[in-house]
Amino acid sequence: MKQVKLGSQGLSVPAIGLGCMGMSDFYGSSLEADNLRVLDRAVELGCTFWDTADMYGPFTNELLLAKALTGRRGRITLATKFGVSRGEDGSWLGIKGNAEYVRACCEASLQRLGTDYIDLYYQHRVDPATPIEETVGAMAELVKAGKVRYLGLSEADAETIARAHAVHPISALQTEYSLWTRDVETDILPTVRRLDVGFVAYSPLGRGFLSGAIRSRSDLKPGDWRLENPRFTDEAIAHNNRLADVVAAVASELDATPAQVALAWVLSRDVPLAAIPGTRRIERLEENWAAQEITLQPEYVDRLESLINQGVAGERY
Repeated sequence: MKQVKLGSQGLSVPAIGLGCMGMSDFYGSSLEADNLRVLDRAVELGCTFWDTADMYGPFTNELLLAKALTGRRGRITLATKFGVSRGEDGSWLGIKGNAEYVRACCEASLQRLGTDYIDLYYQHRVDPATPIEETVGAMAELVKAGKVRYLGLSEADAETIARAHAVHPISALQTEYSLWTRDVETDILPTVRRLDVGFVAYSPLGRGFLSGAIRSRSDLKPGDWRLENPRFTDEAIAHNNRLADVVAAVASELDATPAQVALAWVLSRDVPLAAIPGTRRIERLEENWAAQEITLQPEYVDRLESLINQGVAGERY
C-alpha cells in the first residue's frame, strides 16, 4: 500500500481512496447493504481514505458512512465537504461560503457522521459572493476547536488557492483529473507544487468511461446523471471511444484492466496525489486498489499522453 503525504501539515493517506458519491443519488439506485459491504471490504484492504459530502443524497451519504464507521473511526481518514447547498427535497439552493454557514454545516455533518471530528474538511465549491478569507477563516476556527484536523478546497482556481493558503495551510485540493480531463496541468498543479498543497483526483476513471464499461448510452441506468452530461451524448461517446480503445490496448499488453491503467497514469503524476475512484461493487474496489502495483514504463506513458491530442468531445459538465 502506497501512502501519500498531502500538504505540509502531516496528513498521510493511501494513494487510492474511495469516493462515496456514487453510493447516493447520482448513479441510479443502490442497496445500502451492498454499499456497506463495499465499505467493509475497503477497510480490509487498507483503502481507508473515504470521501463524502453533505450534498450527496442529499445528506444520506454521510448517514451511510456513519454506519460503516461504527467501531473503526480511528482507522478511517474521513473527508467531507460543505458549500453546495441542497434542501431536504433534493432541491439546489446555490453555493454558500459565509462563516455562519460554514459553522452550521460542520455541526450538521458531525451529527450525521456520528463523530466528533472530521479529518479533512473541504469547501466543495468556492462561493463567489463570499471572500475566501472569510470562508477559510471560519474553517480555521473549526481546526482550533478540534472539530476538523485539516482543510481542503475543491475546484478552486490558482489565485483562490493562494489566498486561502495565506489564511490557513490548505492540505489538499480536490479537482477532477484523468486522462480525458487534464485542465489542472496548466495552472493548478504548478500552484499546489509551489505551495506544498496535496492533490486529490476525483473521477480519475473519467466518470467510468476510461474503464471501458460505457460504450453507449444504453450502458447507463435510468437515473444516472451521466445521461445529462455533455460527454455522454451518443455523438460524444462515439468520438471518445477512441480514447478508451487506446487505454484498453495498453491494458491488454500489460495484462491489466483499463481502469488500472487509467489509475496508474494518474498516480504517476509528479505531485503528491491521491485518487478517489468510486464504486458500488467489491470486485471493482479490489481492481482499483491493485492499480497501485502497476508502474507504467515511459513508452506506455507516451502512448497515453497522446490521447489529449485526439481531443475530447463534450464539456466535462
